[in-house]
Amino acid sequence: MAAEAPDRDHMAALEKGLAVIACFDGRHPRRAIADVARATALSRAAARRCLLTLTRLGYTAYDGKYFSLTPRVLRLGYAWLSSTALPQLVQPFLERLSEDTHESCSASLLDGHEIVYIARSAQRRIMSVGLSVGSRLPGFCSSMGRVLLAARPEPEARALMLAGGLQPQTARTITDIDALMQILAGVRRQGHALVDQELELGLVSLAMPLLNARGEVVAAFNLSAQAQRHTAQEMERLFLPKMRQTQALLRPLIG
Repeated sequence: MAAEAPDRDHMAALEKGLAVIACFDGRHPRRAIADVARATALSRAAARRCLLTLTRLGYTAYDGKYFSLTPRVLRLGYAWLSSTALPQLVQPFLERLSEDTHESCSASLLDGHEIVYIARSAQRRIMSVGLSVGSRLPGFCSSMGRVLLAARPEPEARALMLAGGLQPQTARTITDIDALMQILAGVRRQGHALVDQELELGLVSLAMPLLNARGEVVAAFNLSAQAQRHTAQEMERLFLPKMRQTQALLRPLIG
């Protein structure tokens, strides 16, 4: 079989540079060249060139041993936020739902095997880690992640979850892929996902899809509470009607 022809429009250097930026996160805010090489599967030489170029452009800083991102990186994310109406559209509805229920509400998109927060209205801090726009969480064990994965074709959803590694977050996290696929099937039937302390102990979360006027899933939104305040069953009984109302109000507004 003949080798596949290279894509002449593909810029490998740009791909490497973006991979280097993406390897920094809350757990790894500072990285040495060797750390970046391991995290991105690049050679040390390639990782060094990318890091020095990013430093020259102002996207990373270097203290002689470790590299770290600079605030200039925020330009990349803000460019998306400022070019799409969805976060601004959803935000007041989340705030209204949060005020009505006295619980925290968020909206997110699926990016690979993770969810990315695009809007949030917090009544109180309900997780040990702070959540804000741009925060990422595993998709397979989060309520919004399961809603968004359930909207994908089954083979794609399975592949995305496996790609993330299915690392347990608590003793209650479901990591068996077949069990997770059955859960996603239930989410499709019910139209919502309920996660009871799988992402973090003491946290219960209820999520639904955000649909456009054509009925397509464009994002997900959730309501999260402390388990000591509401059981999973109470969450469904108390909050599903309010969330369905929010979903219905937003649907004709989303393009």
